Amino acid sequence: MLSLVLFLAINAVIARIRVESISMEPTLYPGEFIVVNKLAYHSGGYQRRDVIVFKSPNDPHQQYIKRVIGLPGEKVVISGGKVYINGNPLEEPYIMSPPAYNEKWDVPQDSLFVLGDNRNRSSDSHVWGMVPFTDIIGKALFIYWPFNRMGAIPGLPGS
Repeated sequence: MLSLVLFLAINAVIARIRVESISMEPTLYPGEFIVVNKLAYHSGGYQRRDVIVFKSPNDPHQQYIKRVIGLPGEKVVISGGKVYINGNPLEEPYIMSPPAYNEKWDVPQDSLFVLGDNRNRSSDSHVWGMVPFTDIIGKALFIYWPFNRMGAIPGLPGS
């Protein structure tokens, strides 16, 4: 009985997710498993560069993993291979290559703008729009499989 209670309590707080696509390379690779904190955003606290897991905008049974770029109320501009937040260039040492597209977005107060680290091979906010807070599952914390990649997810705030 105690094992069941512990299992249910842990699953209420933590999710284990398998990376399925190349959209987050070179940060995350297909086949890797990550731990996700499902309680991280219950009182807000979203930060730029966080890696989040959320329901797909096209299929709520599918989950996507992307990096937070634009926060509520911000203007995101992608131009000339650079991302600008409210007119300031964003330093992004974690991306595969600069984005090969140009566009502008205003992030609503109830949503986030997210991009894959493999900018030119990612279905993300530049394709289908913002991620509403209600679709966010949690914050990706660390890679636990394979063992040779075990550790904190690169490029997170404070790392």
